[in-house]
Amino acid sequence: MDAKILLVDDEEDIREVLRFFLTDIGYSVLTAPSGKKALEVLSSENPSVVLCDIKMPEMDGIQVLRQIKSDVPDTEVIMITGHGDMELAIQCLQLDATDFITKPIEESVLEFSLKRAIERYEMRRQLRAYTEKLEQMVEEKSRQLIDAERMAAIGETVAGLSHSIKNIAGSLKGGLFVIEKGLELDNKEYLQQGWQLVRRNVDNIRNLSMDLLNYGKVGSVKFRKVDPNIPIQEVFRLMIPRAEEENIRLEMELDRKLKPIILDPDAVERCLLNLVTNALDACADHEPQDGTHLVRLQSEAGTASGVVYRVIDTGPGIDDAIRDQLFQSFFSTKGMRGTGIGLMMTQKIVELHGGSIRAESEKGKGTCFVVRLPVKPPNMPADTSQI
Repeated sequence: MDAKILLVDDEEDIREVLRFFLTDIGYSVLTAPSGKKALEVLSSENPSVVLCDIKMPEMDGIQVLRQIKSDVPDTEVIMITGHGDMELAIQCLQLDATDFITKPIEESVLEFSLKRAIERYEMRRQLRAYTEKLEQMVEEKSRQLIDAERMAAIGETVAGLSHSIKNIAGSLKGGLFVIEKGLELDNKEYLQQGWQLVRRNVDNIRNLSMDLLNYGKVGSVKFRKVDPNIPIQEVFRLMIPRAEEENIRLEMELDRKLKPIILDPDAVERCLLNLVTNALDACADHEPQDGTHLVRLQSEAGTASGVVYRVIDTGPGIDDAIRDQLFQSFFSTKGMRGTGIGLMMTQKIVELHGGSIRAESEKGKGTCFVVRLPVKPPNMPADTSQI
């Protein structure tokens, strides 16, 4: 099974019996007669799983568990308990032990528990490596794009893609948060949902990176007739994990009577994603007055059956002088953390749809961004039945 197990027990007979069994079913087994020796072996051999007795002299299993989770938190730990040690077993689970098994040990129970622990260990290891590689790629691309941003017209286009990558990276963080919760709770539904978010956004990053070679202008939108609630629902789904992590209440209010209109759903999704990301950033950096910040997404029918989107937050708000500069090229309210292109690109996409965007805000009372899109973009033929 190519997995290394560290077996910790002060009774030599138990160590030998379990070592023979584990070796026989394919594991590489290390042993330690005490908690102190186990920590020495752990630091030099880096086993995937530690199988540890709770009751040992000098340094008991709970102390060993605490030290392992402090030094190498990704290592899975299975505790061995007696039938009368249920309270201690529960305490171990609260300290992030993977599982516990009771004496006398049933071989089938031990084998199943080890299999599950190794699966969790491998998933964590792969996820960590995958995330580190992805973060390096995003960091590299962002650095390249921010440098290019300072190059007149090319800088504007390339930096826009950089901002899109940052938004996708934020959604990726949300997907990883869901996966971590799934691992913590051993919840396959959470794992599947989180993995779908990660896969979808990895594809988006790859596509954006490839588009750097031929993405010459923002005007490459692809219009089609769609339900205008689809982009806002997708943004809500993507940003829920980030909002939960920041302890911000994210709500959505949809007009279910909206009829399909002609727009580019991916481009509109990017616009709304940028607005929601900015709203969450503003709330995260500002202490709420009543305990919890709120970001609300709304859709409703607009003039002549178009659509109006609103992104409302309870953040610090924006004063008049700054609000008048929001849509200027490369102006940012985030200091060194922002490039100032997010709202600029959002405005351009809205204008390509023949729509408008404005900010309604008052210092200390939050902000509302209002996006209005018509039923179809300008210069679109009257007959849109083939779209």
